[in-house]
Amino acid sequence: MAGFALAVGPAIAVSAAEPAALPDPLEAGWKGKHVCELLKDNAQMRVLRCTFPPGWGHERHYHAPHWGYILKGSTMRITTASGTVVRELKAGDSWWSDGIAWHEGLNIGKTTGVYLIVEPKR
Repeated sequence: MAGFALAVGPAIAVSAAEPAALPDPLEAGWKGKHVCELLKDNAQMRVLRCTFPPGWGHERHYHAPHWGYILKGSTMRITTASGTVVRELKAGDSWWSDGIAWHEGLNIGKTTGVYLIVEPKR
């Protein structure tokens, strides 16, 4: 998480902001520590694995268009310009996002969430 865009199901459209003012999901962290690691980066794609133990989140950041896949589920509280939602994210769920101007998340569940984010390069 969604991350990361943790909107399981249809992509959430958010008005464009100035992405350069915010970190991307790899640069963003939680309490000064990174939550995403770079698994692959080449001319076609960038792949991140993001891990959120209970009580950990992801500071406000933006997302380029991406596909996400949940390896280990969790309960995330996600805030965007549209408001705050709580999502039960289950292993095996996936989503596509056309990009997100900004969002932030917090694992409010009892299990560690792990997500893959695949960003195609154009």
